[in-house]
Amino acid sequence: MTTSTDTAVYTIAVIGAGGKMGMRVSNNLAGTDHIVAYVENSPAGRQRTLDAGRELTDAAVAVADADIVVFAVPDLALQAVTADLVPQMRSGAIALTLDPAAAYAGLLTDRDDVIRAVAHPCHPSIFLQRTTPEEYADTFGGIAAPQDAIAAIESDDPAKKEILDATVRAIYAPVVDVHYVTVKQLAQLEPTLVETVACMIGALLNEALAETVNTMGVPEAAARSILYGHTQVALANGLRGDNPFSDACLIAMDYGRESIIKDDWKKIFRDDELDKNLARMLHLDHIER
Repeated sequence: MTTSTDTAVYTIAVIGAGGKMGMRVSNNLAGTDHIVAYVENSPAGRQRTLDAGRELTDAAVAVADADIVVFAVPDLALQAVTADLVPQMRSGAIALTLDPAAAYAGLLTDRDDVIRAVAHPCHPSIFLQRTTPEEYADTFGGIAAPQDAIAAIESDDPAKKEILDATVRAIYAPVVDVHYVTVKQLAQLEPTLVETVACMIGALLNEALAETVNTMGVPEAAARSILYGHTQVALANGLRGDNPFSDACLIAMDYGRESIIKDDWKKIFRDDELDKNLARMLHLDHIER
């Protein structure tokens, strides 16, 4: 139930409160004035919640009164968990998932009188001006380094958006901006833009580093130093245009694209390829539209 104060207070249920993401969400919510119920089924997760000094609540009790239910459970569990709990939510409440894959794939249980929302952290930017050791150490976000968040809500009600916005800012704090998109657009951002492309490139850089050290025999410290420094330059120049690449570098970049990148790589942004990618991620044969 919403309480009328200078800062709105909402009743929030966290499902999966003792899991990896659930603990991050719960740690941040514990420092707010919101009324929070923590739900966890696994013995290890229950123990982590108790060790953090938080009380556990039965799922049915937690969702019955919640303004918003945060489903902080893995994508592969969302279908079963929402099938169980969404029917028990109160009318007008918000069902919030933290990743768009299952929502876009149509795996979630819906109700006409329950509002579906998705929110995902952007993580602290590589260009963030960090000033403290805690900010430097917080590469994931939600602890000390400011970050943005992306959200989608299937409602035009400003009051519902206010509840979602307050919740997103709390669970991913400190948050600078919350950018609103559609569920489909959020799925195009995550996984296509950031996992299929950016995370893959990050892993490829590590593979290239290992090849340089193990096959070419370059001392690891030297290889790591030049890669880390040039990665920053490459991203600053490539994403922001801070400085132009040299003519020789541009030639080497063309060779890299010809040798590594497929000519049709932009197909990953097509709807059918997004469906194929999500089906693989969610262990489905296919996604029906």
